[in-house]
Amino acid sequence: MEVSQKLICMAKVQNFAEITPNLPFSEFNFYDLYRSTFENSELGRIKRLLPLNEMAENFGLVSKSMMPKRGRKSFFTPEGKVALMFLKMYTGLSCPKLMEQLNGNIHYQMFCDVIIEPTRPLTNYKLLDDIMLELAGKLKIQQQQNILAEMWKPYMENLDTLYADATCYESEMRYPTDPKLLWEGIEKSYETMCELSTRLGLHRPRTKFLDVQKANLTYKKQRKHTKSQTRRMTRRLLELLGKILKEIRDIVRKNDDEDNPLTIREKNELDIITKMYRQQKNHFESRDCRESIPDRIVSINKPYVRPIVRGKEVKSVEFGAKVNNILVDGISFIEKLSFNPFSEGKRLRHCTTLHRRLFGVDVKKIGGDTGYASTENRDFCKENGIQTSFVKRGRPFSEGKKDKDLVRKELARVRATAMEGSFGTQKEHYDLKRVKARTKKTEILYIFFGIHTANVVQLADRIEQRAQLKAA
Repeated sequence: MEVSQKLICMAKVQNFAEITPNLPFSEFNFYDLYRSTFENSELGRIKRLLPLNEMAENFGLVSKSMMPKRGRKSFFTPEGKVALMFLKMYTGLSCPKLMEQLNGNIHYQMFCDVIIEPTRPLTNYKLLDDIMLELAGKLKIQQQQNILAEMWKPYMENLDTLYADATCYESEMRYPTDPKLLWEGIEKSYETMCELSTRLGLHRPRTKFLDVQKANLTYKKQRKHTKSQTRRMTRRLLELLGKILKEIRDIVRKNDDEDNPLTIREKNELDIITKMYRQQKNHFESRDCRESIPDRIVSINKPYVRPIVRGKEVKSVEFGAKVNNILVDGISFIEKLSFNPFSEGKRLRHCTTLHRRLFGVDVKKIGGDTGYASTENRDFCKENGIQTSFVKRGRPFSEGKKDKDLVRKELARVRATAMEGSFGTQKEHYDLKRVKARTKKTEILYIFFGIHTANVVQLADRIEQRAQLKAA
């Protein structure tokens, strides 16, 4: 009876190091079969290429203090938390789906260094969300990339050749038109006004919310809109939003003696809506549809996102994080990540500095598109003896210097295929086509792990192919 009670009270999740000594009849330990198959699987090859312990230390998950930690013991080890993030980007699953797979897939459990008891599976997917929030708040991109580069350097070739390009990893959000954005602000501020009135026991102020709601619904049902219709609808939305914000300010001003009439979340949300309202009102009054609005808010839920003008045929504007990447032997590293637009052409020197810090060698060849081919960058490459893929200015190469033109064409060809191919792989196969994160830090975390998950999978496949060739 006592033995059965002890078994029932066992934790849902245990580490392999803790459970192995407690398993009787080790000669019949069926986990050995799973371990052998895991080592030969793609996940096993990937795990061998990940410096999980060093990354966990950099995240601050490994405590160097000798004092025991208070509170409940974590289900996952520090290394398991980092591995869990790689597993999420590798599978492309949401947290509920990932937890479902983690409960039933022994290889996933071995990758994260845990054993989940089949009779007592994990059910609260918020556990995974909490781990990701913890990692997002402690991520140091360049320090983590130094650790990864040190681990991967022995398996890489052509370390003196660098390719550079920028791309936008779009956020999961609807396309922001002015009427959509204003109506979103109206709905949130109107709800706040109603809750505030109820909270203070006041009569709700009168507005034309229902009339504008009906007109906005009619406007949205139309497949096409003329400029006059859009302008008329925008004017009504601006007037209603201004009225609601004014009523909220009056209520707060008249009830200053009350303790915190607005919650912190409501204050932050109203500040964002007010800033958006002023931007939209000034833009409406200027009557210039091409006017550039500094720090333009395109989403109330994600106020950090800015429009990134890319000038592409399919998408002239993208909304998300703009990232300048360098590619060395097919492996990508982040040079600069920002939600504000920037010119990647001015980052070439920083790319060479990052390359030198990661690999400890000087760049001899650089491949980049026309955005990097400025006079300043050309002079910098000429001074340092760096061959580039930039189109030669002035007269064409003479017969004695045709080799330089061949190198330039090869650099341009590889940049156009390998660099663009790496972006496509990351977006299509590692959940970066539309980043499904709700905060700025978690979005950066997803981008970082998505890029390096693609890297480690490619590196593992490359090592396996080399091993097969040697065996043949």
